[in-house]
Amino acid sequence: MPSVYQRWLDEDVRWIITSEERAAFNELSKNEKNDVFVEQFWQRRDPTPDTVRNEYKEEHYRRIAYANEHFAQAIPGWETDRGRVYILYGRPVRIKADPARGLGDRVKPTLQWHYDSIPGYAGVDLIFVDVCRCGDYRLETPLKNW
Repeated sequence: MPSVYQRWLDEDVRWIITSEERAAFNELSKNEKNDVFVEQFWQRRDPTPDTVRNEYKEEHYRRIAYANEHFAQAIPGWETDRGRVYILYGRPVRIKADPARGLGDRVKPTLQWHYDSIPGYAGVDLIFVDVCRCGDYRLETPLKNW
């Protein structure tokens, strides 16, 4: 598979493509078919298909850019737990930071992101913990299909 398509699959749509779509894409053999698949992928998600703009696609790439700018550590922001959550669900309604002023090994900085609703949940608080105290916050709250 040409690298542009592999990058699209592994990075651009990694968190939003379904397993069925991924399997179908991997079965394609020619670049023209890949182009059609990518176009149809975005069309299926377009909230206003009768317009030129695809607001879903624009918002998706805006979220990736935001994640890369704000959540990157040793890896790109889109690969981090906070980046993945942000790409999937957008900006949380509230963020509460606890800097964990204690010095013990058990006390770690945490972030609590509140969403009024996300698919499968209502009124959910997602807890991220900086286990290394290096700014790399990991999702502690379990989610279905994570």
